[in-house]
Amino acid sequence: MKAVIQDRYGSSEVLRVDDVAVPEPGDHDVLIKVHAAGLDRGTEHLMTGKPYAMRMVTGLRRPKNPISGRDVAGSVVRVGSAVTRFAAGDEVYGVAPGSFAEYAVGPENKLAHKPENLTFSQAAVVPISAGTALQALRDVGKLRAGQEVLIIGASGGVGSYAVQLAKILGARVTGVASAAKADFVRSLGADHVLDYNHDDFADGTRHYDLILDIGGGSSLRRLRRALTPRGTVVFVGSENTGNITGMGRQLRGAMMSLVVRQRLALLIAKERASDLQVLTEHLQTGRLTPAIAESYPLAQAKDAMRLLEAGKVRGKVVILPKD
Repeated sequence: MKAVIQDRYGSSEVLRVDDVAVPEPGDHDVLIKVHAAGLDRGTEHLMTGKPYAMRMVTGLRRPKNPISGRDVAGSVVRVGSAVTRFAAGDEVYGVAPGSFAEYAVGPENKLAHKPENLTFSQAAVVPISAGTALQALRDVGKLRAGQEVLIIGASGGVGSYAVQLAKILGARVTGVASAAKADFVRSLGADHVLDYNHDDFADGTRHYDLILDIGGGSSLRRLRRALTPRGTVVFVGSENTGNITGMGRQLRGAMMSLVVRQRLALLIAKERASDLQVLTEHLQTGRLTPAIAESYPLAQAKDAMRLLEAGKVRGKVVILPKD
């Protein structure tokens, strides 16, 4: 089968398309014919091997799994002997490491049946980004209806879902994005949009019960200044926070939370079918809508990654096994 692979860590230049063997599912796994795969920020981290601490798990000198991609949507080809929720022919979506390929294997506990009203492309861009947004708002942020929420990075993959989910949960939402992406963020349902080049979210005009800092680089002081006295910051992602652990600012925030009334919390997202079931309900009712920026065939996966590296993605990008 054709797949996007890499033999070493690096920028998008390390990616190439080559022939590899079709993977074999384990007892608890599902073999999926990939119809579409989503590009998420985590895939970029796996490509670069940064922050370096992650290489303890992914491979010290080169990736243990050379095939890129994690988000997936497709049809079940074969299931492992212990799988009970899926059968051959089922349409599924979820997480399958190595999804930038014609076939991929995903664990049963990270997959769900695809919402019937979504195309494969739409479903493929949901699992990781929307699941991360849901956990940040609901599980760590403890969001309640009527609260004021600030989402820094509102136009990206996680941010585009966070805006919609925060509105579903009854919050008033302010999104931070570039001026070029302001209309997009408004279309997601944001009540207010701030241009990060000109507007200061910490100028004291408004205070927030919850701030989602998605891959941002704002100082802890500025974040706290924008919070209510007992507000919460949830750190999502590790962009611009160092190459070693990628969590220096987040860890300082967690320590600060021990001595102040405000809470600065680190999200460690989990990939699980139970969250996909919650998302499926919102997707099927139309309350939650995937925002697809562009689609690329496998042969152009490098170009898609360049777009993500440059920070030019508005919503999500889809990788298609077939042109």
